[in-house]
Amino acid sequence: MKSARSHLTDLSRFAPLLPGYQPREPQLQMADAVENTIGGGSTLMVEAETGTGKTLAYLVPALLSEGPTLVSTGTKSLQDQLFFKDLPLVRKALGLPRKVALLKGRANYLCPYRMELHQQEARFLTRETAEQMQVVAHWAKRTRTGDIAELQQLPEDAPIWPWVTSTADNCLGTECPSYQDCPLMKARKEAQEADLVVVNHHLFFADAALRGSGAASELLPSANTVIFDEAHQLPEIAAAFFGDTLSTRQVQELGRDSLSEAGHTAADLARLNQLVAAVDKGCMDLRLSLGEMERRAPWSEVCESDAVIEAGDALLTALRELEVFLGPLAKASRGMEACARRASEQVDCLAAYLKGDQPNRVYWFETFKRTAVLHSTPLSVAAQLRAQRERHPCSWILTSATLSVGGRFEHIQKRLGLDSADTLRLESPFDFKKQAVFYAPEGLPPPQAPDYTRQLTEQMIPVIEAAGGRTFFLFTSHRALREAAAILRTRLEYPLLVQGESGRRELLETFREKGNAVLLGTSSFWEGIDVRGEALSCVIIDKLPFGSPGDPVAAARIEHINRNGGNAFRDYQLPQAVLALRQGAGRLIRDPKDTGLLVVADPRLLTKSYGKLFVNSLPNMTRTRKLDVVKRFFDYLARQGQETEQAQS
Repeated sequence: MKSARSHLTDLSRFAPLLPGYQPREPQLQMADAVENTIGGGSTLMVEAETGTGKTLAYLVPALLSEGPTLVSTGTKSLQDQLFFKDLPLVRKALGLPRKVALLKGRANYLCPYRMELHQQEARFLTRETAEQMQVVAHWAKRTRTGDIAELQQLPEDAPIWPWVTSTADNCLGTECPSYQDCPLMKARKEAQEADLVVVNHHLFFADAALRGSGAASELLPSANTVIFDEAHQLPEIAAAFFGDTLSTRQVQELGRDSLSEAGHTAADLARLNQLVAAVDKGCMDLRLSLGEMERRAPWSEVCESDAVIEAGDALLTALRELEVFLGPLAKASRGMEACARRASEQVDCLAAYLKGDQPNRVYWFETFKRTAVLHSTPLSVAAQLRAQRERHPCSWILTSATLSVGGRFEHIQKRLGLDSADTLRLESPFDFKKQAVFYAPEGLPPPQAPDYTRQLTEQMIPVIEAAGGRTFFLFTSHRALREAAAILRTRLEYPLLVQGESGRRELLETFREKGNAVLLGTSSFWEGIDVRGEALSCVIIDKLPFGSPGDPVAAARIEHINRNGGNAFRDYQLPQAVLALRQGAGRLIRDPKDTGLLVVADPRLLTKSYGKLFVNSLPNMTRTRKLDVVKRFFDYLARQGQETEQAQS
């Protein structure tokens, strides 16, 4: 069979499907490396900067291989793009009858059993949720996949979704009366039979954690090759899934499901109602004991509080009493058996959390308006991932635009336990010297100064005006974002879009439509955003993105590294910040025709010795510290645009 390189250089295959297609040498180098890794069963890390064409570089050799192959992405939107756009194009170009499948987590699929169960138990539903139930029921009759993303008339956070989807806790598996019609089971069956399956990192690691616990798993097929796109996200996602999490919402859902299932048994419903009410009260009391504010904090901050100790013990006691009650009913139905098992697991999880003595773990919590979430997170996932690789040996390919720090991969290799992986770094083919200017403004105070954000915002107003709007203003904190938004509302004539005032998707659509908007965002806008063309011509970054010292997991990692003789700033905080800055800067130039200005305002970039590491990790743009140069750059771009329009007319 012809090599991946041969197919990619065959213009008769790809040029008719991709207007302007030309094979690029970095893309061909990556395709060669991926093909060799698949053939050799080894591990490869590829940093492929924007414009390399990495999607084709891994999809072509993957589809040419024997398979089966898993392609895991960072987000559901990228998952959909791969499956519905990129894969059909590559399959058509190659002319290969490869079978492909899309598999998401169970929360993305309709559960017919739970929908029917809660239609019958309508007393649990508010008026809004009951109306949404009718919409879902109507859609359920015509959907082929059961993927709730199809039902766009309901928002992603609609209150109906927990009532009509399943969780690992409440799924009845093969004993479910609706098993034959289950969209999730159909999707899994298609995945088992496919040559290539597109999943996401959360699903992959949920499956890996399940297999690692010794539990049977049929989430994902056994693969000869796993390809991770957006692989820079893996350390944090893996840590979440190799840890333990228990939310008060989970516990309350157990109570509701127990009542629903008990209606079909001879259970003492009056007693069960009392037990569920006690569990509900325990959840609410625990949430109240953790304070009114929404926050993320180490458990050590609250674990000695009398109110927290009392609330934790009371909830554990209530859960244990519910577990004892459900135990004898487990044989009454498959649903009741699942409730009894969930009660036992939640008792074990809460008891272990309140004890808090597992080594090399950080215990922390989050509070939201009505719920609390308890987390136990490993400080390192290297050992678990090495064990996963040993249990299921196959080729691993990890790729992202940002994997290296100062051109070296040691940071990500160490965090993932992949020290022996082969590495390949491919620079962008874009001409950054001509396409972009890098501006480090003068005269700003240190970033810890009380008026830093005000002074920065004032300095950026003429920059935004020179850019004609068309700006992403990215912040490292919500507080700074709100302060800047208050100033800019009265000073800018351009549409101002502020994170938190609308959903991310809506903000991006409005930004593209307006063509001259200014969007203010925090961490979720630093990566995974692709705005091509003139709508985005300026990216401003307020500070070097060092992790918050108040983040409980980061703080515990820092303490752990220092306690064991390392240097947490050099070995963890600095590399993480460099990778984050590269992601934010990567929003600017997404296409060979894109042009624009990158502003990194933080004075530490030039005043601290480590600043050179940040600067050298960015693309080689034209650099300036003068506002006049910025204005002349945008004047030049405007003239170029006018000349192009005149030539076309």
